[in-house]
Amino acid sequence: MMKNLLSITIFILFLTLGTAKAQSNQFYNDAYQTIDNMLENRQKYSFKDAVFSVEEAYYQGKLDTTALNKEIRFLKNFAQSILKNRDLEYKESDKEKVSKYSAVYSIMCRAIPVAVKDSVIQYKPFEYDFTDVFGHNDLPNLFVSKLLATKKGNCNSMPYLYKILAEELGADANLALAPNHVYIKHNIKSVGWFNTELTSGIFPEDGWLMASGYIHLDAIKNGVFMKALNNKESLALCLFDLAQAYNRSYPGNNGEFVLKLLNRSVEVYPNFAKALILRAETHKKQFESIMFKLNLSKDVPENIKIAQKDPKAKELMELMKKEYGHIYDIGYRQMPEEMYLEWLVSLKTERNKYENKKLLNNFSK
Repeated sequence: MMKNLLSITIFILFLTLGTAKAQSNQFYNDAYQTIDNMLENRQKYSFKDAVFSVEEAYYQGKLDTTALNKEIRFLKNFAQSILKNRDLEYKESDKEKVSKYSAVYSIMCRAIPVAVKDSVIQYKPFEYDFTDVFGHNDLPNLFVSKLLATKKGNCNSMPYLYKILAEELGADANLALAPNHVYIKHNIKSVGWFNTELTSGIFPEDGWLMASGYIHLDAIKNGVFMKALNNKESLALCLFDLAQAYNRSYPGNNGEFVLKLLNRSVEVYPNFAKALILRAETHKKQFESIMFKLNLSKDVPENIKIAQKDPKAKELMELMKKEYGHIYDIGYRQMPEEMYLEWLVSLKTERNKYENKKLLNNFSK
């Protein structure tokens, strides 16, 4: 009996130490501080630095940021070379800005002939990777570092890299959200707001986004989807990414640090659905942890009522009800992952139906 008691004590001590280590992980704390400093204007804004701080935390300081920055500089120089050697047939006063968008778009989505000494080689653009597009099996599949290393990415890493490169050239770039999706929105004088879809390399009309069937009008009105995010709201996305990475690194964490990240994210971008959902799910996890401590199976419905005799459990249950209700009220509707992939492919198969033809003319030579 004494041996069993000692084993249990050691096991509890191990879990306690593991949780404490997770809560105080310096790499994650540093990443949070970097992003928070940018939000509070204590540090110069840089979407690139925010994104790489998240990836650095996940890799626990082993991310080769020197090599990544070198690759970013190469792509920036390539874009500047395109700007010098190409003149768009665009007549509006914001031609310089539009030319930068065109250069970054070309690097991301177009094969480009490049003169090297006495020969011409074909530059290969970035490609969409349909393997593990949500990062379920391997979170780094969502990372910009993976995109730069393999030239294959998804609707997370590709718009992130586009925004990074645009900002390296001194141009703004707005991220925007759709169900399970991130894309780019720009505003130019000739056409106003338009969408840049990097997974397929075209400029779709808003009708394509609405065709998903999962964008409720309330979600548009409340800025859940299709909103051009400002830089601080884009940093809110990085805070969510950091919370997701932390959960993957420490699946047994008590939720405190994750909630700190998510609360800050929602403070900056109040109707950021993914952050609101993960916050509610974190509270659910905390509720289930109390049930476990009370030796109550979460699979027995009656136990949920019994658990709420505990004041903290009751508080969490009331909080979850409000949170899930709010998510529905602002217009968020969950899109099945399989349907998302079909919707994404439809942009290529029905390109003529959704593509912004006027914009293609603006981006021509």
